[in-house]
Amino acid sequence: MGSCEAAYSCAYYNTISWRDDQTPMPMENRPRALFERLFGAGGTDPKVRAALRQEDRSILDAVNDDVKRLRGKLGGPDRVKIDQYLEATRDVERRIQRAETQGDHDLPADLQGPGGVPSVFSDYFKLMTDLMVLAWQTDMTRVLTFQMGHEMSLRSYPELGFSDSHHSQTHHHGEADKIAKVIQINTLHTKMMAYYFDKLRNTPDGDGSLLDHSIILYGAALSDANLHLYTDLPLLMVGGGVNGIKGGQHIRYPNRTPMANVLLAMLDKAGVPNINKLGDSTGKLDLTGSGPKSADAAQRKTL
Repeated sequence: MGSCEAAYSCAYYNTISWRDDQTPMPMENRPRALFERLFGAGGTDPKVRAALRQEDRSILDAVNDDVKRLRGKLGGPDRVKIDQYLEATRDVERRIQRAETQGDHDLPADLQGPGGVPSVFSDYFKLMTDLMVLAWQTDMTRVLTFQMGHEMSLRSYPELGFSDSHHSQTHHHGEADKIAKVIQINTLHTKMMAYYFDKLRNTPDGDGSLLDHSIILYGAALSDANLHLYTDLPLLMVGGGVNGIKGGQHIRYPNRTPMANVLLAMLDKAGVPNINKLGDSTGKLDLTGSGPKSADAAQRKTL
């Protein structure tokens, strides 16, 4: 898999999801490919999908008759839900088509990249998270991982007013202007997560919303990218109260607590049975706010 850094293969840079301790899961970063993997299978012939793209039609056209029959069997509220879901699906598809069209015009023919990848990060993030919301809404999956940027990412954020790459600014060596740019990038990422949370909050699910019934972990692999420190990671967990997870807290756990302890606790809260060890875990962290905390936790509880 190659070596991107001492003792680490490039696989650690390119995915955060693993089938086991030796097998990385391939990541899909093309909105069109992800959309068709989720919604284009199930009997829809690939040639049909390609023809629909050429005609600038919707993949939903292939199931119009089935949808009409289903709507005829449903009551008013359920028909509204079906219509809302179909419109959300079509909206994502339209945005993918726009991105593909922009890509065709912006790049020479011999430099065509993956279709449907918006050049502006915030547009790309919103498109991918909208796909994730649809996947959860339709119960096509119960688990999602999303890597906002590769390690050593050379992505720039012109929408923030500068063209410097993310990675170059994290090695700031104490320079104030570079630190200020990293803060802007981190703020943009946080705002994008807020967009994702709002989408989940506004999507009904059973007796609440998708956010109410989700456990989401957001964070980074380094606490100080300038020094490549991987201790004291700042992590945000949004749990919606799932299985007693308590929110509204800022807790500092004891030094050198393995991050795998967090992941092990999340598996437990998600109802995955008989998992008592994960990576270098030493036990499950308490996520209810009632277990033991470090000495300064009481002073750091409220965000």
